[in-house]
Amino acid sequence: MAVEEEGLRVFQSVKIKIGEAKNIPPYPGPNRMRDCYCTVNLDQEEVFRTKIVEKSLCPFYGEDFYCEIPRSFRHLSFYIFDRDVFRRDSSIGKVAVKKEDLQKYHGKDTWFQLQPVSADSEVQGKVHLELRLSEVITDSGVISHKLATRVLECQGLPIVNGQCDPYAAVSLLGPSRSEAKKTKVKRKTNNPQFEEIFYFEVTRPLSYTKRQFDVEEEDVDKLALRVDLWNASNLKFGDEFLGGVRVPLRVLGQAGVHDAWYFLQPRENGGKSVKVEDLGSLRLNIVYTEDHVFPSEHYSPLRDLLLQSSNVEPVSASTAHILGEVCREKQEAAIPLVRLFLHYGKIVPFISAIAHAEINRTQDPNTIFRGNSLTSKCIDETMKLAGMHYLQVTLKPIIDEICTEHKSCEIDPVKLKESENLETNRENLLQYVDRIFNVITTSGVRCPTVMCDIFFSLRESAATRFQVDQDVRYTAVSSFIFLRFFAPAILSPNLFHLRPHHPDPATSRTLTLISKTIQTLGSLAKSKSANFKESYMAAFYDFFNEQKYADAVKNFLDLISTSGKWDQRSIETPIMLKEGFMIKRAQGRNRFGMKNFKKRWFRLTNHEFTYHKTKGEGALCSIPIENILAVERLEEESFKMKNMFQVIQPERALYIQANNCVEARDWIDILTKVSQCNRKRLSTYHPSAYLNGHWLCCKLSADTAPGCTPCTGGLPANIQLDVDGDRETERIYSLFSTYMTKLIKMQEACGSKSVYDGPEQEEYSTFVIDDPQETYKTLKQIISAVQTLEQQHTKYKRDKFKKTKIGSQYVLWIIYSVNISFIVSL
Repeated sequence: MAVEEEGLRVFQSVKIKIGEAKNIPPYPGPNRMRDCYCTVNLDQEEVFRTKIVEKSLCPFYGEDFYCEIPRSFRHLSFYIFDRDVFRRDSSIGKVAVKKEDLQKYHGKDTWFQLQPVSADSEVQGKVHLELRLSEVITDSGVISHKLATRVLECQGLPIVNGQCDPYAAVSLLGPSRSEAKKTKVKRKTNNPQFEEIFYFEVTRPLSYTKRQFDVEEEDVDKLALRVDLWNASNLKFGDEFLGGVRVPLRVLGQAGVHDAWYFLQPRENGGKSVKVEDLGSLRLNIVYTEDHVFPSEHYSPLRDLLLQSSNVEPVSASTAHILGEVCREKQEAAIPLVRLFLHYGKIVPFISAIAHAEINRTQDPNTIFRGNSLTSKCIDETMKLAGMHYLQVTLKPIIDEICTEHKSCEIDPVKLKESENLETNRENLLQYVDRIFNVITTSGVRCPTVMCDIFFSLRESAATRFQVDQDVRYTAVSSFIFLRFFAPAILSPNLFHLRPHHPDPATSRTLTLISKTIQTLGSLAKSKSANFKESYMAAFYDFFNEQKYADAVKNFLDLISTSGKWDQRSIETPIMLKEGFMIKRAQGRNRFGMKNFKKRWFRLTNHEFTYHKTKGEGALCSIPIENILAVERLEEESFKMKNMFQVIQPERALYIQANNCVEARDWIDILTKVSQCNRKRLSTYHPSAYLNGHWLCCKLSADTAPGCTPCTGGLPANIQLDVDGDRETERIYSLFSTYMTKLIKMQEACGSKSVYDGPEQEEYSTFVIDDPQETYKTLKQIISAVQTLEQQHTKYKRDKFKKTKIGSQYVLWIIYSVNISFIVSL
């Protein structure tokens, strides 16, 4: 969610790695150990919680957290809690990093000292006040001064024990007074609208007696207004303090009016004195990002350059490739590039172009895609984004089972516990590996189309470049789908959203052994046992030295590297995708034939869709995959039958009834998946049948009439991403701006290459420049586009500074005792 600011959208995000804590104070009991977890908080709002690490004073978490921040905040806080035997949680300490200090720790592993936690110091939110000093003439004609204090509203108050029923207590403080007044309680809101006014007399007329007042007249500058926010609690412990502000009346000045927002502050002397060094420390890596996104037209020059990248010859002279060349880490460039190209539907041609170029630079087929190149990082990022749902449906059920069963799978004799049996452990591991291998190699039909298209391109480029190596068409694909997709997801399921937290050490060890084995099975290496340094792993892998495993991998790789551009029959052996009994309505190929319903055995391969009288018999009808123009549901009213769908062909539609709604959905999904790249796929269809000389849906009489309803596509979107193209372009601009010196150096390298044919100068050797003239031309365009955006950012900052008003929602007053300061909160 973006915050709108005068035509500008501001996005905030944070990526955190919670490493470990150390030197936590021991529990004051005989056990002394603690069961600790860590929370991430935006101010007082908890947004993430790690798992509990039991019986440790130096708990290791190793958990990653990312979130888009939908609101303004003052502190990013981390709390360490201890859960006792009664399942009660008590805070041990906290780390609170001010928003303006986050850049100091950007991307660095940092140890933070834990600070003490006290209820009076845990505040958040802000309050809007209006103060007005006016003269009042009393009945006796004496001039008096009264202070009108208007409490308008609060924003972002903390929620205490699941509820927030706030009220404000307003006091006028001075040498001889402390008057207190309260607003009404606002129920069930942490953004209360009070709109209440309180009056305080601040100058005593001389006619008043000293018996009533200690002094005859007060100096206004010595008075202060105190506003405390409280949560009206039903508990016997009383109301909870939410925060307060102390405003000296000297802010009224000559005008006698003051209107401002204030950050709420902790109560003075609220916490007990605790030695900081007694609480331990916490290791964190914080990456905070703030994107200021202008209206779309400002990004057109840079965006157009980026989206033309796949058409530039050579691709190394393209804007996107140059970004990868100048960034310190290829991952920096890959993340926004992939999201931008996915958003505009250009990811496949871009990755195909850079992959083709990289393959042509590779000399040995055994080293293909081994390095951390822009190609490999872009494919990794695409698989993470496009393949997340694929991973969920494929791996999550069995990963959940492994994490909950806690079966021992240790096969290293050295690490084996006394109570464990090596053969039992080996059998447990064997069963897990076999099941995961099977779910992966039978999941090809669910592989997202964008991944299949990329794999097809890799396969074709590799096979063309290395024609002698028959296996390179498989290893080019397996190096990604097994090595960089399935194996890492098994090893660290929390990083791929398959599990909420990092697994416990024993389960993590099991997943490591499974991941190693799956990775080797997918590699199709000639001597697989030799791939293992450990003798116990080589011995375990002997169980999988059967041809059926290699065949299953090849069939799977064949299936996921198919494309609409590729003849499906180039896969020598048809791959069976789904089969089972269903009821079909006769297609009426004979004009006078009976159109009745019969039970038939249906079989789908990557080549054809057939039906048979019974399983094992010859096909009664065969529909080539390329002849399937659409697969859609059929409305129940057509034949008064549920769970029906239609397979639409050029001449007619085949009407089929599945056994239940789930099976109908499965058949529609898989048939749509294998046929969705067909060139002649329909865009419209008839949702009802053609009966008695007309379509039941639109009543047209011609059986060849175009469809009356848009095709649904059958499958959910392969990539469900909320990508903002302008935001990604802004991030790419930011990278180019950061690495401007490298862009200039790359320009110098182009000039050097153009005029000097000798050995390449060492300072320019890191750049890939195939065509110096084209690369220089692109660099000039990039620098021009970046400088134009830089001017826009500078103008925005200058205009914002001119319009800034202290006390507005963007610049809040912060009051410490009687000293006033402010911060800019963008």
